[in-house]
Amino acid sequence: MLNRITAIILLVALGTANYSRFFIYAGFELNKKYIATTLCENRDKPWLHCNGKCYFMKKINQAAENEKKQEAKDNLTQFEISFFQEPFQLVFIEPTIIKTKKGSCPVYAYQYSSRYIETIFRPPKLAA
Repeated sequence: MLNRITAIILLVALGTANYSRFFIYAGFELNKKYIATTLCENRDKPWLHCNGKCYFMKKINQAAENEKKQEAKDNLTQFEISFFQEPFQLVFIEPTIIKTKKGSCPVYAYQYSSRYIETIFRPPKLAA
């Protein structure tokens, strides 16, 4: 039970870190009227039709800067491990040829002869 709760909390934390701009946009859309009337810098200038977009852009830029700062901080605290290894070399063992005595194996003699080849082949005659 404790493992499941911990896993859910970690998943939610990872999700909120990646979707911070989405939450800023959702908060802006939900509170658009309040932001336009009280937090907007251009609320005294209705001809600009800002409607709180200046406040929204400030929050988006602030979130981007926070992400950059967090990323820079993560890069500084990150410990890098370098792994070096000698290149692997595959070595083949050379085959050894076993030399046998000539007398130990009988020599095969080709004993077949054909008269057919001798009758076809006739060397050229010299004209003298």
